[in-house]
Amino acid sequence: MNTLHQFFFGIYPYIALAIFFLGSLIRFEREQYSWKSESSQLLYEGNLRLGNNLFHVGILGIFFGHLIGLLTPMFVWEVLGVSNSFKQLVAVVAGGIFGLMTLAGVLILLRRRLTNDRLNANTTWRDKLVLIWILLTVLLGLSTIFVSAGHMDGNEMVKLMKWAQYIVTFRGGAASFIQDTSIIFKLHMFMGMTLFVIFPFTRLVHAWSGFASVGFLGRKRQIVRRF
Repeated sequence: MNTLHQFFFGIYPYIALAIFFLGSLIRFEREQYSWKSESSQLLYEGNLRLGNNLFHVGILGIFFGHLIGLLTPMFVWEVLGVSNSFKQLVAVVAGGIFGLMTLAGVLILLRRRLTNDRLNANTTWRDKLVLIWILLTVLLGLSTIFVSAGHMDGNEMVKLMKWAQYIVTFRGGAASFIQDTSIIFKLHMFMGMTLFVIFPFTRLVHAWSGFASVGFLGRKRQIVRRF
């Protein structure tokens, strides 16, 4: 196992997660006024609803799909009677659907920002970086479908699951599981991990607030009276 492979898939994940959590915490403490999605609706509403809905539904589907698919222990799938080949099929189909939704949403949002003069003038390099980075990451993710189609037995997916579970449980040797994995998977993984690196420095931080808003479901109702 060469040094670069060990770094990017054995060490870099922890660097990315450290920047993700610590960077988000520092930004929340120091720059709360910048903690927002910076909606562009007031500048130009065209195609915003369509692009936003496609993007958010797609990206949430991808996020939770990866979370459940990669981090659910193998014995749980065995108890449920779910085979590796079936997991692979579900990953390909669901990943394709949510991936295409995300791709369409990103392209719409990117086109809005680059073709409308008012939006373009108020778009920072960070905004463009996020959209382009997500675009490339999604394209690589969709490309893995064609690679996966050549090994529907699910063995490659098991390797990725072992890598992810070894990483989150701080066990050594995680990088060895994906030593012989296709370069398309490795590029997609690198782009995905780096997205966590740029997360705290962009408008993506508002995703924390979106997940935190679930807590409002347990609050008492507010009574609003008209005078």
